[in-house]
Amino acid sequence: MAKPAKTQAQAIPFVGDITTYLETGAPADVRDAVLKGDKDDILSGTYPYDREMKGKDYDKHMEKLQVELVKMLFDLRATGKRLCVLFEGRDAAGKGGAIERMRENLNPRAAYIVALPKPTEREATQWYFQRYIDWLPAAGEIALFDRSWYNRGVVEHVFGFCKPEQRKLFFRQLPDFEKMVVDEGIILVKLWLNVGRAEQLRRFLKREADPLKQWKLSWIDVEGLKKWDDYTDAIEETLTKTDSDHAPWTVVRADDKARARIAAIQTVLNAVDYAGKDKKAIGRVDGKICGGPGILDG
Repeated sequence: MAKPAKTQAQAIPFVGDITTYLETGAPADVRDAVLKGDKDDILSGTYPYDREMKGKDYDKHMEKLQVELVKMLFDLRATGKRLCVLFEGRDAAGKGGAIERMRENLNPRAAYIVALPKPTEREATQWYFQRYIDWLPAAGEIALFDRSWYNRGVVEHVFGFCKPEQRKLFFRQLPDFEKMVVDEGIILVKLWLNVGRAEQLRRFLKREADPLKQWKLSWIDVEGLKKWDDYTDAIEETLTKTDSDHAPWTVVRADDKARARIAAIQTVLNAVDYAGKDKKAIGRVDGKICGGPGILDG
């Protein structure tokens, strides 16, 4: 794979760093999978499908799901219900794309994305959960968190942005915090999108080569590629410690973006009771790629 031209793109940080990692840092099996794989091939040897979902099948099912989402939001507005969906997962697992597919036909005043930046100096001294509380939904609203309070369990831990005692406190307080959210009447859905190592690298390479997506690359992305095993340990520990009856995790194996988006939307629709719900249109969730933390693979 050719290295991106160092012209105007040179001014964009980290362009070229992903290719360098492919050439000099990636494990041999990962590098071979990326270089030899066809664009429609699934690179993970443990993923239950060899090829991506056909576009016509995806479009047909997604059209029905979009109608159900509109019906769901209409019911939320009419009844005053509140829905909070956390989109967590590996870098490049498709969280942003899944969120956009979920809200593309919804009123943005009622269905909004929460993507908080690095805490300010003041926020860093607050109770950890404090800055997230203001973004929880009011009556008739859907809050879609593009990463959430789970940063402390995974990213902050892997990069040393929090102290061990802060993380221990997070795990100790989190069950009660989420229990309060649920007891308040907010419907809480927690999605973890997971992606294989070779597929993650392939997606970063596509970002690096696309001038419209290069802005997405960050220092965290580049350095995170080198910390795959550290991420794996942190993810497994976090999901194990924070999966509960009142706030369970749904893991979606996202090596195929189409299947992952459908499973994510199905999970949300199944979590909400709303007028006119068409279970046939929603369809059965694919248990091969979507389930509890036990389905996590790498």
